[in-house]
Amino acid sequence: MATDNNNFFERVYDVARQIPYGKVTSYGAIAKALGAARSARMVGWAMNASHLKEDIPAHRVVNRKGVLTGKHHFDGTNLMQQLLESEGVKIKDNQIVDFDNHFWQPEVQS
Repeated sequence: MATDNNNFFERVYDVARQIPYGKVTSYGAIAKALGAARSARMVGWAMNASHLKEDIPAHRVVNRKGVLTGKHHFDGTNLMQQLLESEGVKIKDNQIVDFDNHFWQPEVQS
């Protein structure tokens, strides 16, 4: 089972690496792109496990409403927000302003 999770996590990371600068996507959108629409929570676990991988832009993955639900997994209280704001994404009350404009839809992976 651990191997299956590792493979899934690597597939999640492959999608996350594609998120453009200044854009965000959701846990569910990544899960759907991987053909695992009901696995948004596992995508969250993968993002949480990615903090030792500097090439994964985990700060660009938020919940389906644009809320920074993963921010407590980042070092420092506002690091996730600061990283997004440095890319031009406005945040108010832990939520992305104009979420639809910043949302990036990943392509279905084969």
